[in-house]
Amino acid sequence: MAATAAAAADAGSRAGNAMRNWSKGDRVTQPTYGAGTLVEVNEHHTVIDFDEHGRRTFATRLVVLQATNEPAPHKAPTRKRAVKKKKAES
Repeated sequence: MAATAAAAADAGSRAGNAMRNWSKGDRVTQPTYGAGTLVEVNEHHTVIDFDEHGRRTFATRLVVLQATNEPAPHKAPTRKRAVKKKKAES
């Protein structure tokens, strides 16, 4: 009986996490990769840009996240690649 109650509590906490309405820009913590910023969230996929592990994509219904107040580290802006000019035909 106690095992059933524990399983129900665990399932309830997971469902509560999955039901939370995360939005783009939220700071979260994931057990494997640590702190990151939500880049995209929809019913199928959650994309997180982690501080130390780059961008990762998870199945929304399976990912376990916790909110965090830890600020995002400063990242140097990336330069866009130069576009080669086409030679004019003579």
